[in-house]
Amino acid sequence: MVCEHLSELENQLTAIGIKETFRGQAWGKNCREWVYFDCYLDRDSLRKRITFDRCVLNHDHLGTHDGQEAGFVCDIHKDAIMGVHEICKNGKKIIR
Repeated sequence: MVCEHLSELENQLTAIGIKETFRGQAWGKNCREWVYFDCYLDRDSLRKRITFDRCVLNHDHLGTHDGQEAGFVCDIHKDAIMGVHEICKNGKKIIR
């Protein structure tokens, strides 16, 4: 389970049946529990709907060989909720 700063979003994604594609320590010691979902997270809309603490930061990674992702990272606990990057969102469910 991710930290309390991201748990509401994780619970909502799970409740609507969004497929989890990975859970664990994705990027080494600077991350703890990163959870990837098979969707695109509309971060602006989600921030209007969910009150995140200030420690929750937007995260984008547009790697050429190690994947593309976008979502939220807790700067305190180093947990994250990730979806696909915007460039990969075609055909994916958009979560607002």
